[in-house]
Parts: sequence; structure tokens; C-alpha cells
Amino acid sequence: MQVYISVDMEGVAGVVHVDQTRRTGADYERARRWMTYEANAAVTGAFEGGATSVLVNDSHGDMRNLLLDELDPRAEIVTGSLKPLSMVQGIAPGFGCALFVGYHAGAGSRAGILDHTFFGRVVARCRVGGRDFNETAINAAVCGALGIPVALVTGDQTVCAQAREILGEVETVQVKEAITRYAARSLSPVAARERVREGAARAVRRAREGAFSPFRPALPLDLEIDFVNSACADAAELVPFTERRSGTACGYRAPDAATVVQVIEAWTILAASTMV
Repeated sequence: MQVYISVDMEGVAGVVHVDQTRRTGADYERARRWMTYEANAAVTGAFEGGATSVLVNDSHGDMRNLLLDELDPRAEIVTGSLKPLSMVQGIAPGFGCALFVGYHAGAGSRAGILDHTFFGRVVARCRVGGRDFNETAINAAVCGALGIPVALVTGDQTVCAQAREILGEVETVQVKEAITRYAARSLSPVAARERVREGAARAVRRAREGAFSPFRPALPLDLEIDFVNSACADAAELVPFTERRSGTACGYRAPDAATVVQVIEAWTILAASTMV
């Protein structure tokens, strides 16, 4: 079975502050090492569970965070940006399941470490079909359109709960308990890696047994984003077929999940250009 792994940073054990997640931060180098080692734990677990090959996508920020010299050599890596499918670039028919490692709660969540959806500086809330959708849901829908189920989500207790609510039968591994947006009770990085390894092995074994179903929300997909201010919405409205729904909200009727990702990318890049 081919296994796909998307790795973010905010949900990694020990990470609680933007100083750890931004390249300019004093603690960034340490956090990217924790991220790399949790990715390795997922790779190891995937092979233990029966994977024949593993593709890892660096899904955080500028998507050049994983330390490639320290990445498990059995895995291939998708690195850098822009990527047309962003956090699930490289997903394709033939993969048996996807694992989402180091994920975080969606924008506007309570007790979610560094909660946001795609670009927190400009996105206040994201909905699809009138329902709050976080990155787990949107990326799972892209995978689901190709017939690929998400088998594992790891992070804090809030993203794990959101994953179960959205995806139903999915393995989750909680590596920390968010207290507020910037504080958590966390496993040590070493202990977290062991939990992730075990969870990945269990998830892949279950995927091989057909335990998970692809996430396929009904089409078309009505995307709506509340931006942090009207200037962001002004910029997003430049994308053709965007519907301005209020002073700060834009909507888009997308034919599929891949289009949702691309519209969000275009909107947020344009919106970010207005930030001063």
C-alpha cells in the first residue's frame, strides 16, 4: 500500500507559539527538528503497518521546514511552494490512505494551539456548505475525491475532536492538551514520537482492512471565508466568479475540493498583499 503523509507544525508536541513556527523565530530550528522527527515516526509506523512506499509533503508555512538530511531515507518528500494542492500536493490515485501529522484546530476554535485555517493573518473563519471547515476537512475532501481516506490525524485534543466529528471513523493521536491558544500540557517530543509511530502503524493496518471511507462532501462546494478586514475581502474579490457576501466575507461555488484549495490560495495571497 502506498501511504501519503502531510506534515504541519502547529500540532507537533512542544509547539505552542508563533516564535516556534516562523523562520525568523528564536525557537524555529528546534521546532522544525521536532516536526522532522514526528514525520519520521509516522513514516516508521506506516511501514510497520504494511506500507510499500511513503510520500511526505511538507505542509507548513513556506513548506521548506523538514530537515531532509534527517528524514527517513525510505520516504520521498514534496517540499517548497507554491503548490497547486498546497498541503496535499502529490496526492494521486493509487495511494491507499493519507496520514495528517502535526495538524491544528480551525480558525476560531477555543483551546486550539495556534488555531487558524490556511493563513491566520487574513482568514478569520472558513466554511464550506455553511459548516466550519478546517484544514483537516478541506484536505480530506481533496483526498476523498480521489477515493483516498484519511486514516490518521495527530495534534492537540481540539483538532483530534474536530477530525472525528468531520471524518467519523479515523485514528487520532493527541500529543498535547491545549489550555489556551498559546499554552498546552504536552508530551515530551520523544514520547510523542512513539505515540505517532504506534498510531500510524495502527492506521495503516486498519486502512489495509478497509476500515476507513473517503470523505466526499456533496458537490458543488459552497466556500465562504470571513476575512479579518474589508481590505482583504476587496482583494479576494478580484478572483473571477468570487461573490462578495458582506463587508468582510467572500464566497465561491466550487465544482470540487481541489478548486476550493486553489481559490483559498489565490484569495489569501491577494488578501495578504493588503496587510500593512
